[in-house]
Amino acid sequence: MKKLKELLDGLQAEVLQGSLEKEIEGVAYDSRKAGENYLFVCIRGAVSDGHAYAKEVAEKGAAAFLVETPVEVPSSVTVIRVPSTRYALALVSSVWFDHPEKKLTTIGITGTKGKTTTTYMIQSILEAAGHKTGLIGTIESITGLRTIPSENTTPESYLIYEYFSEMVRAGFDSVVMEVSSQALKLDRVAGIYFDYGIFTNIEADHIGPNEHASFEEYMECKKKLLQNCRIGIVNRDDRHFQQIVEGASCKLETYGYSEQADLRAENAMMICKPGYLGIRYQASGLVNIPVEIDIPGRFSVYNSLAAVAVCYHFGVTEEEIMKALTHAKVKGRVEMVRVSDKFTLMIDYAHNAMALESLLSTLREYHPNRIVCLFGCGGNRDRDRRFEMGEVSGKMADFTIITSDNPRNEDPQAIMDDIRTGMEKTDGEYIEIADRKEAIRYAIHHGEPGDIIVLAGKGHEDYQIIKGKKYPMDERVLIQEILEEDRQADAGTVC
Repeated sequence: MKKLKELLDGLQAEVLQGSLEKEIEGVAYDSRKAGENYLFVCIRGAVSDGHAYAKEVAEKGAAAFLVETPVEVPSSVTVIRVPSTRYALALVSSVWFDHPEKKLTTIGITGTKGKTTTTYMIQSILEAAGHKTGLIGTIESITGLRTIPSENTTPESYLIYEYFSEMVRAGFDSVVMEVSSQALKLDRVAGIYFDYGIFTNIEADHIGPNEHASFEEYMECKKKLLQNCRIGIVNRDDRHFQQIVEGASCKLETYGYSEQADLRAENAMMICKPGYLGIRYQASGLVNIPVEIDIPGRFSVYNSLAAVAVCYHFGVTEEEIMKALTHAKVKGRVEMVRVSDKFTLMIDYAHNAMALESLLSTLREYHPNRIVCLFGCGGNRDRDRRFEMGEVSGKMADFTIITSDNPRNEDPQAIMDDIRTGMEKTDGEYIEIADRKEAIRYAIHHGEPGDIIVLAGKGHEDYQIIKGKKYPMDERVLIQEILEEDRQADAGTVC
């Protein structure tokens, strides 16, 4: 419980009615979670506007409202106007949870690609060195008290501060988190001055009506991280490097292959073994160590360099870094599943054309016998994605298995037809198998020596949405079921 005036500390606020002396028993921005003696923050969202629920929330006994425009509530209820309720929610949440961000070493990671993998690599290294490190990202948030599946890459500000508070209570000393462009645009990380800010790269993505109006706006949102951290760690090889660092107010460090980078990768070498792909290189500059990662591709070098660059500041030993990176894995991000010594099978979250093209071009560097790409596309989403992914797979894979992803409320066959339309712009060979388990079975049973088989699109997801209903479906489980069914079938064969 806190005084209302205490929660407003540091905010530009105008009291429209009521007293600031009230005792507040909770903070909410979702009308369904508001209660008696709560402070309700009216947020304007893409779908609904919290201001519209003011009367309903007041009837639940809310004591006060933070608004951008006046609301009609009883005169006994306090109403405070602020320029931005999203910004205000972040600062109020910080006070409500007793400023947990000041009790943790904070690492924020932004960029178009690589955020998730880099986040897990950093957590792996720090924990190997004895740090207790929380995590907030696309897949999950880990607080030490619980693990929460993620709905957004970066949660709403109230949840961030709640998770930080749990980490402090669990005895954590640090946190690494993905910071999306939307989070920076919508003030979800307001009030957090990051100890370290990592900028992985930037490409023209997330441009559209519900995201960013232009690449320039996208860039400006991303750059905010380097204006709100103590040390910024940036990919020196990114073609937009000069734009990225323009206006940065932090101390800058860089990583990459470039000789100008503070931490450099040298003598990179692809590693290919039965059922295994990886990469080895020499890190030079800030740290001088050999690095081997069992995640393939040049992008893995960048991700690991970023992780090494930040962990160097924690005083982590070279031995701890090398060992942790060898074992670092990320669910659904170029995740290899051992099924045979003849070919390599992996699961990846690539669910748009840009991600799929990047993945397939990376795998081509390992000179496989064939690249077999299995994927579908989500229903109730932009149809252009289906055409584009079909065309990319047709051009870059040797064989494509078109299957179902999350059809949601659409007919799975209609989605597959759209993918086929993209495929038919190419000479790529393909087959259609709607049932995803049967599609995976086909891929495994028809794998040839030296093949790389990619199950794309689902990644870390462990469900499938069909006709609006969510069903459990984890590709790792499906693979094990298929292998077990094969063993049983072999055992039952009469010679």
